[in-house]
Amino acid sequence: MTAAELLAASGRFTIAPGLSETEASDIEREFGFTFAPDHREFLAAGVPTGVGWPDWRSPDRAGLRAALAAPVEGVLFDVAENDFWYEGWGPAFGDRLATARAGLLIAPRMIPLYAHRYLPAGIAGHPVLSIYQTDVIVYGADLCDWLNREFAIGEPAGRQARSTVPFWSALTT
Repeated sequence: MTAAELLAASGRFTIAPGLSETEASDIEREFGFTFAPDHREFLAAGVPTGVGWPDWRSPDRAGLRAALAAPVEGVLFDVAENDFWYEGWGPAFGDRLATARAGLLIAPRMIPLYAHRYLPAGIAGHPVLSIYQTDVIVYGADLCDWLNREFAIGEPAGRQARSTVPFWSALTT
């Protein structure tokens, strides 16, 4: 069973019609990213709605922009307020926020799945990550495993998952 089928079969969520190819492409163009193939397939099968789920069809785009910006903004907050520094950015001197911001521009974009759960843009089959500031946790080996961990739907993957996405994987605990 696919992740979308598991979610729909649970009866616990309202599922709107799936995103059409045109809708998904328009979203990608508007926000400057490419959905991971499994994320796109999930949303094509049906769009979960309600608290925590990104509303990809909302005319008010501010919420989507905030959800897309949250991982980067959280890291920048920790740089400014909690003395976080990623060694891949080089020595921590000068304008640390500008250096961190520049470093984050080359990190893969994280796309909201649910609340602060994300999938990297364009990377197929990547584990779901929970991202809150610099607290990054692998929250599911794939979408089906994530549904089991997050909502007790379906079966666990039965395998350990490891994030491989540049930058974000260095923060996983």
